[in-house]
Amino acid sequence: MQITWLGHGTFQFRLPSGEVLVMDPWTEGNPAYPQGHQIERVDTICISHGHFDHVHDAVPLAKKFSPAVVAIFETCNWLESKGVKNTRPMNKGGSQQVGPVTVTMTHAVHSCGILDDGQIVYGGEAAGYVLRFADQRALYFAGDTNVFTDMQLIAQLYRPELAFLPIGDLFTMSPREAAVACRLLDVPRVIPMHFGTFPALTGTPEELRGLLAGTQTTVWPLVPGKTVEW
Repeated sequence: MQITWLGHGTFQFRLPSGEVLVMDPWTEGNPAYPQGHQIERVDTICISHGHFDHVHDAVPLAKKFSPAVVAIFETCNWLESKGVKNTRPMNKGGSQQVGPVTVTMTHAVHSCGILDDGQIVYGGEAAGYVLRFADQRALYFAGDTNVFTDMQLIAQLYRPELAFLPIGDLFTMSPREAAVACRLLDVPRVIPMHFGTFPALTGTPEELRGLLAGTQTTVWPLVPGKTVEW
């Protein structure tokens, strides 16, 4: 699988089949979005919660590519009100097959108001995802969250081999909490996200790496726009 970080909390996953998943799409106005990158195909969009920096481009991408759009029930309802077709609503603890990927929605500790025409509307709750692929490998995409002890259950139930964790601080956990999350998840490799986009998001992968010294977890920092293989 090819992984491309598109800055902040937005990722593009290209499967061996050629299908493309986009996680938490924020392209227009994202200061960390790689210049020159073009999204040419989208088969699935997964949205962790309704804040603008995670849902901003879901509507235009959905209308352009007609993908399956996965989100918690209330966020899907809002997307439908904006003309999005083929929503795949779900809730925490549930799983569904979306193309070749089994998508499981997990808990997150965060808020989920959607800014709509100057008003905050209810978007359900923030969530994370476990994605299980055809080769049975699984990754955990935490979305925006603080550490929570039930991450142990994610490890027990799904055994992800790769985790995507926010580390920026202020609006999510910092490297300090993310290091504890790695221990609870017992995950071999972690990709940091949601840091450095704005000056207030001060956490760094280097800080996380230092806090994980002596553990089994390897920090895998990505560069926006540079594709890696997993």
